[in-house]
Amino acid sequence: MNRPRSYGFLLSAVGVMGRAVFAALVLAFLCGLRPSLAQAEDAPPPRTLDGLALTPPMGWNTYNRFGCNIDEALIRGAADAMVASGMRDAGYRYIIVDDCWEGARDADGRLQPDPKRFPSGMKALGDYIHGKGLLFGIYSDAGVKTCAGRPASQGREYQDAAQFAAWGADYLKYDWCTTYTRNGQEAYTTMADAIRATGRPIILSICDWGTNKPWTWGKTVGDLWRTTGDIYDHWSGPRTYERGMLDIVDLNEPLYPFAGPGHWNDPDMLEVGNGGMTDTEYRSHFSLWAMMAAPLIAGNDLANMSDATKAILMNREVIAIDQDALGRQGRRVRTVGQTEVWSRPLVGGRRAVLLLNRGEAPAQVAADWLDLDYPATIKARLRDVWAHRDLPVARGAFTATVPPHGVVVVIVDPT
Repeated sequence: MNRPRSYGFLLSAVGVMGRAVFAALVLAFLCGLRPSLAQAEDAPPPRTLDGLALTPPMGWNTYNRFGCNIDEALIRGAADAMVASGMRDAGYRYIIVDDCWEGARDADGRLQPDPKRFPSGMKALGDYIHGKGLLFGIYSDAGVKTCAGRPASQGREYQDAAQFAAWGADYLKYDWCTTYTRNGQEAYTTMADAIRATGRPIILSICDWGTNKPWTWGKTVGDLWRTTGDIYDHWSGPRTYERGMLDIVDLNEPLYPFAGPGHWNDPDMLEVGNGGMTDTEYRSHFSLWAMMAAPLIAGNDLANMSDATKAILMNREVIAIDQDALGRQGRRVRTVGQTEVWSRPLVGGRRAVLLLNRGEAPAQVAADWLDLDYPATIKARLRDVWAHRDLPVARGAFTATVPPHGVVVVIVDPT
């Protein structure tokens, strides 16, 4: 896995021009990046060049809804529900088993699952998930113990990576509890090297909560990295070490220059359907994650979803924004009082535009073409991705009434 991409035939043509300078120029030309963004792309090539995470991963994780109350029956049921609900066909692929699956190590030091919770073993569970046309994700930690106090991988990275590969894992969420004075870049690089040594293509999710600023080095180590502490199911406001949805947004948004195909900012998993926010707020949550090119990892009870939750998680027009092949993370381009305009460049010169109302009353919000880097005089077709309808052609700006805590999201396509 992770074969380096060869650009020798191009690099030989640039002579004394340095590789980093040439790479930056190519990126600027192809992607239309501003100089400040191109500078963030001057790093070595991403670790992932074999088709892994070229768009943000989509799937489901046990933690947000079930915490440690997990077993193999629950996870098999989630895999069943992902297929039956249509989520798999909408693009969700990974079933990720978070903390608390671990039991003791055997006499040879091999990590084993909890025999009461997972009596059939992790290989059988992975086979079941694969049999559903899905991919299998597993969890470990870079410290001496996981966040739940189970055996972790520090000092056993190669042994554990080999075990995960033998079980058929396709994704590893690698946490940051009980690491004490350990260096983050060293810890995650060691596990990345261990995964590479297995020969199995396994996505590495760097889950250090932004502690070690992984966006500055993670591009050559993993496929995605957490940028914040844990999310909790609330519109805004901190709770212990957790943060509300909007607080997560405000921390993740400025990091837009560091995201791209194969290396994503991860503002944590989705809370859609868990009951702490309204459906309007959940639409905002899902839309903002799509605008930020975030991994779409659901965290609800898949077997017992409301129709409203299904409609949010399986809105294919919003998912298409998240999965756009250009891989540019969106950002704020205007703030007026409690309202915001966000823009995300898409393939073909289009823009996804999000109008956000953080306030408690409906608000008129306008997106000006100049904020979107369009000439003021051009006309554009508009598509409302939540109403699933085309809007009248607009010139110069687009204005809409946005409900409290809500969004309007349109695709702007210049004619």
